[in-house]
Amino acid sequence: MYRALLVHSDNDSREEIRLMIPWEQCGFVFRADAVSDDEVILNNYNADLILIDLKHSQASGMKLCERIRTHSRIPIILLRGSHDFELLRQAIAFQVSDYILNPVRPEVLGASMNKVKEELDARPLHLQPFTFRYEKKKHHNPPIIDLVKQYVQEHLHQNITLKKISGMLHFNCAYLGQKFKEQENMSFNEYLLQQRMEKAKLLLEKTDMRIYEIANEVGYTEIDWFYKKFKEYTGASANEYRKQSSVVALLID
Repeated sequence: MYRALLVHSDNDSREEIRLMIPWEQCGFVFRADAVSDDEVILNNYNADLILIDLKHSQASGMKLCERIRTHSRIPIILLRGSHDFELLRQAIAFQVSDYILNPVRPEVLGASMNKVKEELDARPLHLQPFTFRYEKKKHHNPPIIDLVKQYVQEHLHQNITLKKISGMLHFNCAYLGQKFKEQENMSFNEYLLQQRMEKAKLLLEKTDMRIYEIANEVGYTEIDWFYKKFKEYTGASANEYRKQSSVVALLID
């Protein structure tokens, strides 16, 4: 029977997690003692698995995760996470065994515990590190490609490359590009162009922004290059597209 320690959680949260799944049937003895971070870090508090609840403080939870990783490769499961890109990036970098979104669903936690048990049964911890399983599951975490797309949406006005994103996520660039094309049926660069052009079209239709301002807003610092790509994408110049949109809007009204 393996030992699972829950840290960074108040009494109500500890009880909620304790009652969520049949721990012993999953092969674990559940502990949720009030221990200090130093106790956890020095000897993992006599545990085979550490669960860190991020509900009340994501920053302190991730800091504890970082400190543990400087001493140990013990499996870590992060609970009540969010879709925040930086938080997910850190979780991948720390090679946590799983990252479970808030609210925690019993079937998701149970599946995660079973997977960790299989890994504990199969390989000695001192020989092989655990890797972060970030895959598409129903009612679970978003796949890594959704994380890439989220980054694009949030940084569309900046210089974006798949190489930069893959470096941030600690993924091989070629592998990530292949996975992106498999899921989206288009290359990353095609997707990036599509998102930039669609946002530019929306801004031309809905705002009075100058065209050079729109170009900057969608990540183009050279206005001539923006004009070229926009016409290739829509078949019309930016000025023509804005005039056509105005005419359509008047006809609809």
